[in-house]
Amino acid sequence: MEIKVRGNDIENALKALKRQLQKDGLFREIKQRRFYEKPSVKEKRKRREALRKRLKAQKYKRPFLRRPAASA
Repeated sequence: MEIKVRGNDIENALKALKRQLQKDGLFREIKQRRFYEKPSVKEKRKRREALRKRLKAQKYKRPFLRRPAASA
């Protein structure tokens, strides 16, 4: 990961860095690793996250509209 500082503007560079870390999910992973998570709990959480991700993707996906066959 690389964040470029332009014109000695460190505040904007820090904002960009935090945004990138948030997008990569680093903060969420650090929070999860604070305590031990049993493998069964971890698996359930991963399944829930995958389901939520699929539903969210499906929500924004355009529905496939079939056109009626052209009559001859």
